[in-house]
Amino acid sequence: MLRQGPIPRFLHGLIEYLAAVALFVAPFVLSFDSGAATAASIIAGIIVLVVAASTEGPTSLVDQISVTAHVALDYVLALALIAIPFIAGFSDETAPTAFFIALGVLHLLVTIGTRFRRPERDRRPGRERRPGRERRPEHERRPERESR
Repeated sequence: MLRQGPIPRFLHGLIEYLAAVALFVAPFVLSFDSGAATAASIIAGIIVLVVAASTEGPTSLVDQISVTAHVALDYVLALALIAIPFIAGFSDETAPTAFFIALGVLHLLVTIGTRFRRPERDRRPGRERRPGRERRPEHERRPERESR
């Protein structure tokens, strides 16, 4: 399920935080006339922010959601963003409809293109290391000290 794409997880996380900000400010910058569009945008922004901040990864604040669950939530969210203008009844308003559909398609493409899995050499059982604590090549290691 988790494929290797060109977008690193770190960048995916940053994009989600930017998407949350875009959802918060869009009703005011794009002058949404519909109260439903404004409410949907703010609620979607909160959901994106909470999911981004709660998923295991480099941009997480609290590691509570697994990466696999995050990917599933990303697909559901992308489809929901595309469908919201029609479900909430503001599809006759051009600005919010175009915004939601464009953001949904963009979110879907970012999710498809994200490299969620670590390289195979880092995923061996029992070989988990903290970031920044990679093993040095043999020629860069300090010689073992002899015990006296």
